[in-house]
Amino acid sequence: MKFALITTLLISSLGLATVSNAASVEKGKALSETGNCASCHGAGLNAPILPAYPKLAGQYSEYVYYALRAYKVGNSNPQFGRNNAIMTSQVQPYSDQDLHDLAAYVGSLPGNFVIKK
Repeated sequence: MKFALITTLLISSLGLATVSNAASVEKGKALSETGNCASCHGAGLNAPILPAYPKLAGQYSEYVYYALRAYKVGNSNPQFGRNNAIMTSQVQPYSDQDLHDLAAYVGSLPGNFVIKK
């Protein structure tokens, strides 16, 4: 009986931790606007101003989070970090939760990626 109660409490506390750290699309949108992401990635983050800049809309949020974290790490970890002067400076002020929120927002946007078979 005691074991079942403790197990239930542990499992429920894991669920609460997940809910409290859930990414917010609304916060991500606000961060995207204040960070002026559209100035490079274009309207709806789907029309880059230069071909060298990627389309973001429609990307998987997990991928976007991983990429943002890698830019934040930069050259300090050559096995994980990404090196781009613009993006490295853009992500520095953001917390880990902010990066999750940005990724959730980007993942919620409709993209026009084409999968060729």
